[in-house]
Amino acid sequence: MVEEFSVRGKRILVIAEGRLVNLSAAEGHPAAVMDMSFANQAWRPSGHGQRGHIETRVYDVPRSIDAEIARLKLDTMDVAIDRLTPAQEEYLGSWQTGT
Repeated sequence: MVEEFSVRGKRILVIAEGRLVNLSAAEGHPAAVMDMSFANQAWRPSGHGQRGHIETRVYDVPRSIDAEIARLKLDTMDVAIDRLTPAQEEYLGSWQTGT
């Protein structure tokens, strides 16, 4: 379902009532992807305990946490990977090369 709205002279198309399109209008993600996503979402910024106030904004998950989640997931699948080479690290860290 696609709805069209006009706001300040601009057209806005809302797909699937604004819900996650991959879940409501397509097949969604497999559980193997979703569990890693949920693990990342469970991370709390330092200084924010269970009851602490967390500002409403987007937080970057530290790369070390993301890497640990990936490592744990691979361990559960009995998969081992090599360490990245310096060239691979450089490629991943640059917006000017790669995607």
